[in-house]
Amino acid sequence: MNIEKAAGQLSELGHVARLNIYKALVKAGHTGLAVSEIQDQLEIPNSTLSHHIARLVKVGLVSQTREGRVLRCHAQYAQLDALISYLQDECCSL
Repeated sequence: MNIEKAAGQLSELGHVARLNIYKALVKAGHTGLAVSEIQDQLEIPNSTLSHHIARLVKVGLVSQTREGRVLRCHAQYAQLDALISYLQDECCSL
């Protein structure tokens, strides 16, 4: 992890809607959530939700898989772990 990648991920998580989306996906576990489930939980309009998810995908925090007509989103735990480790190692060392 480098500072540019960490900054990009933190920037995307710095938006309330994206942080709520990511939090829902992390809580959902490895099965993830269908976009429609995220929309139902958070009551975000579809076009807005798609925009926010795309930004999380772009920085590697979320991946998507298609299951027939369902688009499922998954939190990328390895990326989350790398971001947390980066913060601990680079920002919190004494």
